[in-house]
Amino acid sequence: MQTAPPDCFIGIMSGTSMDGADGVLVDFSGPRPAVLAAAHQPFPAELREAFAALQQPGDDEIHREALAANGLARVYAACVATLLRHAGMAPSAIAAIGAHGQTVRHRPGLYDGIGYTRQSQQPALLAELAGIDVVADFRSRDVAAGGQGAPLVPALHQALFGDAAETRVACNIGGISNISVLPATGENDAARPVTGFDCGPGNVLLDYWIDRHHGLPYDADGAWGTSGKVDQALLARLLAEPYFSVAPPKSTGRDLFHPAWLESHLALLGQLLDPADVQATLAALTAEAIARDVRAHAPDAVRLIVCGGGARNRFVMALLARALPGVTVQSSDDFGVPVSQVEGIAFAWLARQMLRRAPGNVPTVTGAAGPRVLGALYPR
Repeated sequence: MQTAPPDCFIGIMSGTSMDGADGVLVDFSGPRPAVLAAAHQPFPAELREAFAALQQPGDDEIHREALAANGLARVYAACVATLLRHAGMAPSAIAAIGAHGQTVRHRPGLYDGIGYTRQSQQPALLAELAGIDVVADFRSRDVAAGGQGAPLVPALHQALFGDAAETRVACNIGGISNISVLPATGENDAARPVTGFDCGPGNVLLDYWIDRHHGLPYDADGAWGTSGKVDQALLARLLAEPYFSVAPPKSTGRDLFHPAWLESHLALLGQLLDPADVQATLAALTAEAIARDVRAHAPDAVRLIVCGGGARNRFVMALLARALPGVTVQSSDDFGVPVSQVEGIAFAWLARQMLRRAPGNVPTVTGAAGPRVLGALYPR
């Protein structure tokens, strides 16, 4: 084993697409986070099915969720083992794992004025299996302070992609898409806070539709979507969803944008569309929801930096460029940060913030009453 650099953390993210866990091993000792290893651990089919079923109410939920959480801990532990092997490091070299968990409900601000958010996982089991301290449950503290609990990556977006000379927007397209508005930080620029929020569906409906018709987990390069034609009537119907008009702070997830939501709109359309045209329209929905928010909330932005799996969908990227003619659309790869690593780095950073008892949220993003230390510690 090599001598480990100080200040090393692991971040693990399993997102709305539910395809698996993405992990990174990050050294924070330098001026910028340095990724020493990255790994993807696919979900077994039965685990993906279990989490898909938990997105909606059903029988025996507590039992099913508990077993799914155990299964997720084993997937995370396998991902951690791969990271350590690739980096040539021992568990003792890692300060902590930042584990996001799998969101099964996200209802901030509802019902009693506080609401709740639930990221299913078993961090105690992960700490046992990995032999490393685990920090988990990052969103709940922000929700308790009146916030949305999401998105939590804008602070890291600012550190990675902010610029003194120009306003930029960082956009993550995972299952759900979100943006971080990063104002120019030069001395001649008026001080503006970083803002951000969830725009709407990213890959979640695109993945569902291609899985239904072709049995594939995602539309590689957006090839199937490119073969279709955007149906403007369906697009208009989808964009009429009230969520798109809600002022931020706001966040969303599979609670709203799920297969039944899409199927209901297709049924109300009153005509049968070619499946490829539906895929093209869903890509246009993702792109137009993002573009509308960039135009409304970052009119001076000159650059859109896209990360997450959606950055590899060439059709979505082309639609974004077409919808934002005055904005340069790039992937985070162009800035030395692979598109699949940004959110993992964010949860490693959040774990580091928690151990330092430093705030992890941005109140201007989430709407929380103020800065809060996020997460709960599960010692090894």
